[in-house]
Amino acid sequence: MEHASAKTIAAVALAAFAVYLGVYYWPTIERFIGLIASSLEPIVLGFVLAYPLNILMSFFERHLLPGSAHPAVQRLRPLASLIIAVAALAGIVAAVVVLVVPQLIDCIRLLVSEVPVALSALGAWLEEAGILTPETLDAAADSLAAFDWKAGMGDAAQLVMNGVVGAVSGIASGVATFVLAFVFALFVLLGKHKLSGQFNLVLERYLPARALGRVRYVAGIADDCFHRFLVGQCTEAAILGVLCALGMVLLGLPHPMMIGALTAFMALVPIVGALLSGVIGAFLILMESPLQALVFLVFIIVLQQLEGDLIYPHVVGSSIQLPGIWVLAAVTVGGGAFGIAGMFVGVPLAAVVYRLIRNDVYARRSHAAGEGEAGRP
Repeated sequence: MEHASAKTIAAVALAAFAVYLGVYYWPTIERFIGLIASSLEPIVLGFVLAYPLNILMSFFERHLLPGSAHPAVQRLRPLASLIIAVAALAGIVAAVVVLVVPQLIDCIRLLVSEVPVALSALGAWLEEAGILTPETLDAAADSLAAFDWKAGMGDAAQLVMNGVVGAVSGIASGVATFVLAFVFALFVLLGKHKLSGQFNLVLERYLPARALGRVRYVAGIADDCFHRFLVGQCTEAAILGVLCALGMVLLGLPHPMMIGALTAFMALVPIVGALLSGVIGAFLILMESPLQALVFLVFIIVLQQLEGDLIYPHVVGSSIQLPGIWVLAAVTVGGGAFGIAGMFVGVPLAAVVYRLIRNDVYARRSHAAGEGEAGRP
């Protein structure tokens, strides 16, 4: 008893000393954790990229010479499927970029050309309203004359230079991280069967049978929910983009293909994406015709109601087996905590938790009902 008490006291003292060291050297520990996290970022991003690519790759593996058992076909099928999957994904992204980017550039040019006209109209309206008077113009001119333009321009130039340097370094770092992650994802997909077997061997070696069963059970449900969510979300985005483009063509609105592609791309973000694409589309049309922009707003509101009440619940909600209220809650909480990424990941995570709890509740009810039947005389 005394020996166990001494061991407990020693463990508590050691834990308290570890906490003290953690608090005292926290800045150093935080820098070390940040260094490890930045080093692991390409690997983590590589696994994230590998998951949706694996869905496409698996689809092509199932349909690329499925009846052939030739050793050469068996050996080359994964590589060929991966190449086709990457090409298909690149083609989709390129199509969206080709449809959207030129129209956005034209819109920015139109906006820049209309700014002077809008400013002159605003000035005339302010003069008519009595807000801009000769006295206020003289006061503004005196303030501008008293301003130290040399110092101000120097500070502005320094800020611009710092911003440009930071943006260039950030873009270069992001591109390098993405390239490394993409290459890592390709290697993961090419060796996925071997990696899966090795991972299973490690789990079987270090986990007891009961824990191993639970891990595989949770992992299976998580994989099914994320797979269904990605497929359903892409299907819903394609349907929404096609409906948006067709509706705009029928209504005679400008830029139907561009706004349809933008709507499909933005719809990958659950619930909120369609709203953002509607705002951007209305802004683009507003540059040409305010009346057509109003018609587009009415159309996109109707389309969003159709998407929220019919398309999303049946295409995505039913595929992940998550009620609509929990989809909205997952998007709200995930977006508030982690932004766009949280909106996207929150729904399948909520579906995983929902399915695990539901299965456990029904299993317990079935078990209790079975015991009740067995206890009857």
